[in-house]
Amino acid sequence: MTTAATRPYTVTARINEADTAPTTGPDTGPDTYTATVYLNTHPDNFHGYQPHHPLAAATHPDGTPLRLVFHASTRIHNHEAAASATFTVGNRVQADDHGQTWPDDIRSVSVGDVIKITTPDHWIIHLQLDPVGFTPVPEPTDLTALTGTRNTSRR
Repeated sequence: MTTAATRPYTVTARINEADTAPTTGPDTGPDTYTATVYLNTHPDNFHGYQPHHPLAAATHPDGTPLRLVFHASTRIHNHEAAASATFTVGNRVQADDHGQTWPDDIRSVSVGDVIKITTPDHWIIHLQLDPVGFTPVPEPTDLTALTGTRNTSRR
């Protein structure tokens, strides 16, 4: 006896490197992790992030989001490694893989802040900075402007 079974349609395609390059944009490539830092602006931010805490995205002075870029490598091989590299850049130790450094007029990345990581396969994860390591958290909903987190004394 035979039974009919449906099979999903399968498509095979050859993708050339030249075909994929224009769709990745000027800042990223197919094998990059991007990071956006959300600074915890709550007065009790150093005790960790809570979903009701307001967050402000780190931005350039013109208001555009500050996105750090890291190429997938043996050093940056998962979202936690990308978050760790973001923490290092956010504490002015080094630059990202495109030479971008952390602005002097924004406070350093610290415990209670949230890092949004977009992986090469387009998964997005939000990680809270803990005293040691990171904890996944839901996507923040209480976003505010960056006022108050810029260091005006360094200008």
